[in-house]
Amino acid sequence: VQLQASGGGLVQTGGSLRLSCAASGGTFSNYRMGWFRQAPGKDIEFVAAISANGGTTLYADSVKGRFTISRDNYKKTVYLQMTGLKAEDTAVYSCAATTRPWSLLRQSQSYPHWGQGTLVTVSS
Repeated sequence: VQLQASGGGLVQTGGSLRLSCAASGGTFSNYRMGWFRQAPGKDIEFVAAISANGGTTLYADSVKGRFTISRDNYKKTVYLQMTGLKAEDTAVYSCAATTRPWSLLRQSQSYPHWGQGTLVTVSS
């Protein structure tokens, strides 16, 4: 499966953005999907994950209550709605796909398929 992320940009503190990740070339509904981010000079960080049918989600503590992951299997797209953005949310955000077990989804190594990143910059 190939993944294409979009929707990043510059936003002020407290603002909102919605990232999209469009899939092609595979059976999207078979994959669990995740969002990760990497800030300059820092390690890649898990943000959120969603089950193949969209019924179960998982969030990093740092974004819980502010970010929402969702998916539309007909459109083969996963979304990350980000609200209450903070300066520390500034990073390159990437989407990823996997069929690995749910218990492993916080680990970037569990995802064999990655899209290119989209930059989110939060300014004060």
